[in-house]
Amino acid sequence: MWMRKRKSPGRNGLTAFIDEGSEIEGKYTFSGTVMLNGRFKGEISTTDTLIIGEKAAVNGDVRAGRVLVSGELVGNISGTERVELKRTARVFGDVEAPMVVLEEGVLFEGHCRMTKVNPNAEATTTRDFSVVPLKR
Repeated sequence: MWMRKRKSPGRNGLTAFIDEGSEIEGKYTFSGTVMLNGRFKGEISTTDTLIIGEKAAVNGDVRAGRVLVSGELVGNISGTERVELKRTARVFGDVEAPMVVLEEGVLFEGHCRMTKVNPNAEATTTRDFSVVPLKR
């Protein structure tokens, strides 16, 4: 009986690797783990992992499960699990995720919003931010 081997992800568990010298424009959706080290302009959307390498220059919005940034990104990042900005990252835009990690040395200009892990949990709009005086 012949058995087919299941194709495994390439180098270091990557599904795709877009190296320097590549320039892409448009909407990019994928599954698995993708490392981008080239230039990209447009929108990136996945439920899995996007790694933006040190040589990368991304101009557009990113929505992913996990995002690791070491290069430059001009646009907003929305992560459903985690966003990590490594020490060489340069991010100009807003970041939103349940867990956000910024290493020392990151250049970040924008707003950061920590979201709940479970989107079906209590909505953030129902919070009461009234001031209550304390007695001493």
